[in-house]
Amino acid sequence: MPNPRTRPAVPMTPTEPVVEHFAAQVVPRPPAGKPRGLSYVDSLTPELFVPTAARAVRAKLRWLAADTQVMPHSHPWAQVAISTTGVIRLTVNHGTYIVPPSRALWIPPGVEHAVTMVEDADLRTLYFHQPRGRCGPGVPRDQEDAWRQCRVLEVSDLLRALVREMPTAPDGGPATTPAELRREQHLSALVKGELARAAAVKLGVDLPQDKRLRHLCEAVLADPTRHDTLADWAQDTGASPRTVARLFRSELGSTFTQWRQQVILAKAVSLAAGRMPMGQIAAELGYSASAFSAMVRKSVGQPPGRFLGQQDFNESAGGKPVA
Repeated sequence: MPNPRTRPAVPMTPTEPVVEHFAAQVVPRPPAGKPRGLSYVDSLTPELFVPTAARAVRAKLRWLAADTQVMPHSHPWAQVAISTTGVIRLTVNHGTYIVPPSRALWIPPGVEHAVTMVEDADLRTLYFHQPRGRCGPGVPRDQEDAWRQCRVLEVSDLLRALVREMPTAPDGGPATTPAELRREQHLSALVKGELARAAAVKLGVDLPQDKRLRHLCEAVLADPTRHDTLADWAQDTGASPRTVARLFRSELGSTFTQWRQQVILAKAVSLAAGRMPMGQIAAELGYSASAFSAMVRKSVGQPPGRFLGQQDFNESAGGKPVA
């Protein structure tokens, strides 16, 4: 791992979460010069968007300002969270996920989750009816195990267009006409088909249960390049670097360096969603352009342009495609 720049300490934030019913209210951003903190809103009106066998996919649309967090909650149906603009961070008990507009997050039924807006976000939530004992977007039984856990998925242009076309009116208003219902059912079938074939992307970051290690991990998530060594990160935990290293192995099954690399990849995705050039992303994360490219390829088996959703961007003034 290259040596990152030293940065001033960043205040700790509470555990940040995953997506669901996004409150109808708009939470304003703090005035310039004021410290930024999280604004909390409850999950609202899930009973107005309950999916059923007749309406297997229901869609909900909300806009929320950056630094807004929807409180943890769960529901008996499956969900997909898509941000058409802005980056969201979703957290469940065992991990956290960064979801830019080029990705979506599948959340199985019954999983408690919440969501934090990394940026102002236009969020579309899809709720999926799940027949008893089944899980997934209508996939065969022998493929369902993969859908019983959270999954970050690539979003095709077709899937994004279909999601935008899904009706978002809640129950309790004018009755849905037979023609409107048929159209929704056709769109729903196509949405499920696109989800079933979407490639899964490793954008999750595992989180521990040990309070000391959780404290350290949340600090790394807030600013992964603030310190270079595990000894520096361990100073605020009340545990020795050797103890922290042992906790990483026992609770997360990895070394600190491996775990922080996942955090850096997630941070890179967040920066790329803001159209930051590849070279600038690498520098922001303490890498040279070539070292960053090599790290991404080794970690995810994809060139950084594809992994970060920047295939169509130019990295240099010469107009060369991002590899």
